[in-house]
Amino acid sequence: MVGNIGARLVALVSVALVTVLVARSGGAEDVGLLALMRVLPGLVGVVAACGLPGSMGFFVAGPEAAHPRLWPTIHAALLAGALVGTAVWLVLTPVIHDHLMSSTSYAVVAVTGITVATQLPVAVGKACLQALDDSRGSNIVTAAEEAAFVPVYLLLWVWGVRGGWLLLLSLLVADVVVAAHAWVRIGRRVHLRGAALIGRPDLALGRRMAAFGLRSQVGGILNLLNLRLDVVVLGAMAGPAQVGVYVVASKYAELLRLPGLALTWVTYPNFSRRAASVASAGSVAPAARAPAPPARRPFPTVGQLLAFGVLAGVLLAASAFVVLPAVYGEQFSAAALPAAVISLGLVAEPAAGVASGFLLGSGRPGLNSVILGGGFAVTLVLDLLLIPRHGSLGAAWASAVAYLTTDVLLIRAWRRLSQEQP
Repeated sequence: MVGNIGARLVALVSVALVTVLVARSGGAEDVGLLALMRVLPGLVGVVAACGLPGSMGFFVAGPEAAHPRLWPTIHAALLAGALVGTAVWLVLTPVIHDHLMSSTSYAVVAVTGITVATQLPVAVGKACLQALDDSRGSNIVTAAEEAAFVPVYLLLWVWGVRGGWLLLLSLLVADVVVAAHAWVRIGRRVHLRGAALIGRPDLALGRRMAAFGLRSQVGGILNLLNLRLDVVVLGAMAGPAQVGVYVVASKYAELLRLPGLALTWVTYPNFSRRAASVASAGSVAPAARAPAPPARRPFPTVGQLLAFGVLAGVLLAASAFVVLPAVYGEQFSAAALPAAVISLGLVAEPAAGVASGFLLGSGRPGLNSVILGGGFAVTLVLDLLLIPRHGSLGAAWASAVAYLTTDVLLIRAWRRLSQEQP
């Protein structure tokens, strides 16, 4: 978990450095263009591949891990998602250029479609490495996914490339390098396991992957909406000044989400392996089973996770009144109280991170998505009730209650369902 948090922090620092570099050389328009180039093709690729990255933890580490056609099927799904996503991007290029990326040329927008096919292997490769128990490799890809952009950007800038082409080529080269590293590591791991990397894909297995990935992807989209809906509603109802205060507050408080995200990432394939071992044991006659290994506790208890979350939340909330004015200036003192409120609403996030890992690893992505959908509904209702009267503080209370509600429901589902399992 610590290694994954470290990789995420390296990625965040790299994003900050990239933003400064791009802002200095190309201004605000290039910063916005880069953000769209990174987010939109990645989203198109994941949707076109039916949420393939989200299903890897279950299929590579879980009950399907020994399927003889697993890797050919993954490759086929990856290729299909890349081709379909790129084709969709090209068809939508006029709309994307006119309404989202008009600050660059039509040709740059069209060629950006290639990054659909370069970002998807990075996302899938990162998930596969974690599922193959190569956490070090997965963490390297997580950090390098953003960090690799910096040297490529600087080199191309020295060569005289500018504008949209500079951003696009930097993304393409960085993605190719990181994806190549990820899949070389995957190839070595798969070879050591004696599995086949190439061959004929299994259509039925592919359908199961797509169904799982789509159910998981719904939760991811709802979670993203839950994180950013308050900014949209606050901007519409209270104006940009309140949005600025709230964005600083929420970004600071959401540092507490890093342990939860890392725990989901780390525990998801481990729960899948446990489900696979239980299924395998159940398929063997009792007399033929090997003696059970000594019981061990692979993850902290719910109580320990909650205690860690409360301690971290209280420290983050208290420090907001000192850190935010010192870093952003006295004009952002108003962000301290909303940051403290959101921080206290995230105290159950570490335990909920393991709960999400359990639901995904035990083959219940739909239930995970339903619970995240409940959090989205709470956010929407409370935003509409609290923001008109209380502005950014109302948005903070809405987020805190929604986060806590979602986390409690995830933890309850984890505890109830884990007690039902053998």
